[in-house]
Formats: sequence, structure tokens, C-alpha cells
Amino acid sequence: MSQPLFSIRRVLAVTLLILVGATCVLLGRWQLDRAAERRATAASIQAGRSAAALSLNTMTAAAAVTNWTPATAIGHWRGEYSVLLENRNLEGRPGLWLATPLLMADGQAVLVLRGWFARPLGEQQAPLIHTSAELQEISGELAEHVPRLFELWSAHKSSALLFSDLNANKQKMPDAVDTAQLPRVQNLTLTEISAQTGLTFLPVVLLQTSDANDGLIRSWPEPSVDADKNVGYAMQWFGFATICLIALLVFVWRVRFRR
Repeated sequence: MSQPLFSIRRVLAVTLLILVGATCVLLGRWQLDRAAERRATAASIQAGRSAAALSLNTMTAAAAVTNWTPATAIGHWRGEYSVLLENRNLEGRPGLWLATPLLMADGQAVLVLRGWFARPLGEQQAPLIHTSAELQEISGELAEHVPRLFELWSAHKSSALLFSDLNANKQKMPDAVDTAQLPRVQNLTLTEISAQTGLTFLPVVLLQTSDANDGLIRSWPEPSVDADKNVGYAMQWFGFATICLIALLVFVWRVRFRR
């Protein structure tokens, strides 16, 4: 005795195959969208780094900023306003970034991310970072803001702790910054540090790339631009969708011709 064409079991099987196949197609399209985003990011990085180098000493606050653009700044370090950014790993090693304002001749400052050093462990001493009082010329790449990390507490609470410590621990050494005495934060904005230091900052951050005899490592993170990986994932999802389609056709054919 033949089964009815639209039995509950058959309807459920067809529905499941359609849903799984449609989900695979959507996931494949999402991976293609991610690939397009990564291609756009790669193009943006290339465009920024191919642009002519900017002099921040002649930059106005209203100037348009493109990430990754090479730039230089000439000024004096304000080491007493240095800040450490926590949880900045490098090749799997825990560490910190050192950020120090550079005051230029026109009275404006630029926040410079100077580099990375390993987090002191156990009885290791926090390093003294050479910070000359002489006029400095710093080269690097521009960013619109300090790269952020996710944090559970509010930015307001973090800032209050930061600048309370900052004002209480101004550095006294003219040629070095004692990182053991610096405030540590997860994230930092230009608005926060400007409000508490009284300095007027340009609306950019300079990620230093020029060499300096300070022991810091200047290797800055970049977004992933491996679009080929996303395309490969998309092809896998489309392959699964094709399998679902073939299974659906075979199932319908068997149901139709076995009645």
C-alpha cells in the first residue's frame, strides 16, 4: 500500500532540506559580503599609505583625516602626561602601549602611541623609557582615534581613575618616563586626556614608526584583509546548499515514482 503524497514525515523532510539549504545560501552570501568589506579595508590602507606625508605642525583641527596616512610632527614630549594602555598583546605576549603627548610650537599637541613593551611579570622592574627633553621629530601613521578594546566598565569611570592618578603622578625625570608610576587604562580618548591635561590636541593619533633609542617595539595591529579566506568559506556554504538541493530533488523524485 502506497503512502500518501503529502505525509507529515515527507513534508517535514522537504521543509528541513529547504531551510538548511536556504541558511547555507545566506551564510555564503554573508561571507562574500565580509570578503568585500576586507577588500575595501585593504584598499583604504593602501590608499592611506600611498598618500603624501603630512606635517602635523601645519595641520588644522578641521583638516580631513585618512587612516594610515604617513605623517610627521616636530615638538617636545610632555612625559608627565604619559599613559599606559593595557592588554595590548604582541604575538601572543601580554604587554602595554605607551602614549605620550607631543607639544608643538603653535601650542597644539598630538597624542603619540610610542610603542609596545612586555608586561613586567613577578619581580621584573617596569622599564624607564628614554624621553628626551630636546626637540623631537616623530614619524608615523595617522589614526582617527586610539584603537579600542572592549571593556565592561564605563568609559566615564575609567577616565576618572586615570586622570586622578595622572595628576598625582607627574613625572620629575627630564629624560625618562618611569612606567611603574604611570596610570593604566584599557581605552583612552582625546577628549578625556585634553580635558584633564589642559592641552589642545589635534583630532588624530600618531602611531610612531620612526626609530628611537627607547627600547619600545613599534609593531601596530592591522585589520585582517584576507578576503580569500571568506571566499573559501562562502564556497563551502554554497557547496552545502547544493548538496541540500540535490538531496531535495532525489527525495522528490523517489516519492513521485514510488507511489
